Amino acid sequence: MERSALVYITLTIVTVVLGMFVENRDYVSGAIRGGRPFGSCSCQRQQARNRIAAFAVYCLLTGVSACRIAVGNDYWVYRDNFKLIAQERHVSSEIGFNYIVKWMQDIFGYDEYLYIFALFSVLTVFFFVKALYDQGSYFAFSLYLLMTGGYYFNSLNSVRYYFALAVVLFSMKYVLRGEYGKFILVILAAATFHKSVLLVIPVYLIAQFLAAASLKRRHYIAGGIFLCTLIFCQDLYKEIIFFFYPFYRNSAFDNGQLSYANILKCVCVLVLSLICYRRSLREDRVNRFYFFLNLAGLAVYCCGSFIPEVSRVGYYMIISQVFLLPRLLGEMEKGWFARFCRAGVVCAFGGYFILLLRDMYAVDIRLLPYLNWIFN
Repeated sequence: MERSALVYITLTIVTVVLGMFVENRDYVSGAIRGGRPFGSCSCQRQQARNRIAAFAVYCLLTGVSACRIAVGNDYWVYRDNFKLIAQERHVSSEIGFNYIVKWMQDIFGYDEYLYIFALFSVLTVFFFVKALYDQGSYFAFSLYLLMTGGYYFNSLNSVRYYFALAVVLFSMKYVLRGEYGKFILVILAAATFHKSVLLVIPVYLIAQFLAAASLKRRHYIAGGIFLCTLIFCQDLYKEIIFFFYPFYRNSAFDNGQLSYANILKCVCVLVLSLICYRRSLREDRVNRFYFFLNLAGLAVYCCGSFIPEVSRVGYYMIISQVFLLPRLLGEMEKGWFARFCRAGVVCAFGGYFILLLRDMYAVDIRLLPYLNWIFN
């Protein structure tokens, strides 16, 4: 592992330490409810401290992302697409993305790709940090999971997808508030950048319904039928996918590969959720919403290997772990077992981060070595 990997390690440590200054549990409960309580504490001293620390986190994450150059296996592919968009030639990306790229090149000039990457860095990191600030009851812990889970670092690569993922994370609060109109409008806007995001509309609404419902036999039967369709109706699902993404047919992504790491993460979260069921899940609608998203992610990873880029589909669901895990661990009864569980989660994600750093040198990822246009 060469020296530039220290940029990512140092960034993770510094931002998490800054995140420790954010104490926003009361604010989060108001943000999820919405209305007057959401904005009532904006003048408090702690809230000002929270905003300063969160803004510092935002600036550091944006700086590393916006200043990169030649980072990511698709960096130069995006640059070529930017030129095609400016020439008004056909590209496979969605209309919202194409419009922004064309608009940026009209302002800054043809092939000024650094400004375009910087703009999407600014927007993507904003939605990530804003989502953590509004919904992360334990901000520093949620930020640690976001960083070590690879969501932020992978956003340096697949620009359109991770922008959409950041918007999805941000939009969860609208589902929890019951503001379904706002949620759908936000997702429709995100779909103009990556249309796969439309999947979250039914998934999140079903998860919200299950979180608020007292589960009956019919719910389990419906869930079992859905799992059976994932196993026995794969050809039908693939044809639907290839209708929207024809270039995935017989591509390198159409390989039926299982994501064992994500399956293991989902299983471990499921076990922890069952341990904490009585204290944190049975009566907590917010935790139940995140729990059902994790369960949906587990079903997709176990039974949906036929889906091209299945990890990306699952990320829409399991990214809720950055909120669920800190809430479960924070609400556990104090004692050795709670400390053991917290240490286990921290070490597990830390180990995953180390493996992630090692894999960043692969030719199909190329997030390392890190280069930026200031020094390189």
